Amino acid sequence: MKERKLGRPRTFDADSALDKAMKVFWEKGYEGSSLPELTEAMGMNRPSLYAVFGNKENLFRMALERYGASHDPLFDAALEKSRAREVVEHFLRGNANAQTEEENPHGCLVINGALACSDDALPIRNSLIERRAAAEARLRERFERAKQEGDLPADFCAGQMARYVMTISNGMAVQAAAGATRQQLQEVVDQVLHGWPAA
Repeated sequence: MKERKLGRPRTFDADSALDKAMKVFWEKGYEGSSLPELTEAMGMNRPSLYAVFGNKENLFRMALERYGASHDPLFDAALEKSRAREVVEHFLRGNANAQTEEENPHGCLVINGALACSDDALPIRNSLIERRAAAEARLRERFERAKQEGDLPADFCAGQMARYVMTISNGMAVQAAAGATRQQLQEVVDQVLHGWPAA
């Protein structure tokens, strides 16, 4: 009697599962995403989730890294623009588009992830705060360079403007998550650019 060959077991696609977890966190935030919701979206049970990704906090950090890999290039490209006004326009217009994509939750995972966090989730909240602060610092440095190059007025406060632009970006993410359209967000960007200081 011939030995029956067993079919190859279906391989688990960790990247696909992580993408699905990312979208749950993106839509519901860290604490708003329950383990049953995550396991259902990822197509795996709780022991498997722990075995592959560790705990929920570690899963969120991995999802955040995955999110950053696709969204950070927009910010990096903005900082490379030759004029400060172009930096801001590229960054904010790109955000308005990214935060309203039909195939993804609206808003921003970095903002949505920590809008409501209890004391138990403080490590996650603090990580997201540090991530936003790092982006603001890079923007401030870019504005300082623009000042030195004569692209911005001598009395321009790079720190205040970086905080202002990041506040606009963060606010746009909250508005997008609440249902604001792409056009409405682009109109916000229009207003920011309208008041941009001349050198």
